[in-house]
Amino acid sequence: MANVTVIGAQWGDEGKGKIVDWLASRADAVVRFQGGHNAGHTLVIDGKVFKLSLLPSGIVSGTMSMIGNGVVLDPWALRDEVEKLEGQGVVINDDNLAIADNCPLILPMHRDLDGLREAAAGKGKIGTTGRGIGPAYEDKVGRRAIRVCDLAHLDSLDPQLDRLCAHHDALRAGFDQPPVDREALIEELRDIADFVQRFAQPVWKRLKKVRKAGAKILFEGAQGVLLDVDHGTYPFVTSSNTVSGTAAAGSGLGPNSTGFVLGIVKAYTTRVGSGPFPTELDDEVGQGIGERGHEFGTVTGRQRRVGWFDAVIVRQTCAISGVTGIALTKIDVLDGLDTVKICTGYRLRGNVYDYLPSHAGEQAEVEPIYEEMDGWSESTAGARSFADLPANAIKYIQRVQELIECPVALVSTSPERDDTILMRDPFVD
Repeated sequence: MANVTVIGAQWGDEGKGKIVDWLASRADAVVRFQGGHNAGHTLVIDGKVFKLSLLPSGIVSGTMSMIGNGVVLDPWALRDEVEKLEGQGVVINDDNLAIADNCPLILPMHRDLDGLREAAAGKGKIGTTGRGIGPAYEDKVGRRAIRVCDLAHLDSLDPQLDRLCAHHDALRAGFDQPPVDREALIEELRDIADFVQRFAQPVWKRLKKVRKAGAKILFEGAQGVLLDVDHGTYPFVTSSNTVSGTAAAGSGLGPNSTGFVLGIVKAYTTRVGSGPFPTELDDEVGQGIGERGHEFGTVTGRQRRVGWFDAVIVRQTCAISGVTGIALTKIDVLDGLDTVKICTGYRLRGNVYDYLPSHAGEQAEVEPIYEEMDGWSESTAGARSFADLPANAIKYIQRVQELIECPVALVSTSPERDDTILMRDPFVD
């Protein structure tokens, strides 16, 4: 089993960046298959910090990196990110970065609409990052999108612009905004076209060639399964499918290519933005975990909400995504706690549930049922073998895998790449 698909098994921010970077150093190619620059990955390599939003995490290690067709691409954000990484000494060129020529583009009008909607929503805010992700996906499925391949044909773009602007101008009028400035948009696209086109190609074809050569491919997901537009805490979700099955459609390779599915799971739970969160902690314990875990969004800088580990939702996301094994991250953040808790079920109107209901009102109403365990005073930070962990930390990890009905493949004990305990090798197991 040569290939690995990495997904977040909670609400995102599980530490995928470090794990993908660690795996990418052993892979031949890395491909992003959904989401956009609303995703944030922080890598720490030899003490140097790299912050990524759109580029695949493998780009830092020099691994061949691809942005698949399932991603929505903000070309200006891409240019800014490339320039920032190049300033940190990362080499990026058309040899190690490829962008699917059928990727839809995020345009200024998408960012405008995202912000206008959130501002008007009041208490009904979804909590988007305001980067135009949702409106861009809407235009994709509405067959109005401008795609990367269109940048080579800007002189014949008028029919597409007619459809796109007819839709957006009506929406903008409803917010008392002027119509889209078509001429300004075309000029902005002309300005960015050459930069994007140097990386553009049929990614599906390149992946086919790579796979035929027997290379190891790493499929990199963004956000988490609980933000999936179908399976997440709807409507407080992202606008794409974040489950492992999307790796096939979002990259252009078939479902028999995705291999070992590695679900990234934080040793506690966090979420950014609005929406239900059964195990959320509004006390000093939650504040302490958040401070030790540096729980601020890579993209937005927003403080993350913090709670105990929820085995119910992780068991559910592992089942939905066909997770083969999990990578448990940030176990070191729980060091020093006298007790730790794990949610094992929910109470709702006198009934016990072993899953999270689909209805938003019921999701907000469930009460967690906790199992309490002894904590550990010894440090787990930097441990690189299971034997280096405190006995109670080992018990905690073992209980987690029992409750989620999925084995632990990796344990991360710090942000550094090499502070990782390998229990099952996703590339060979």
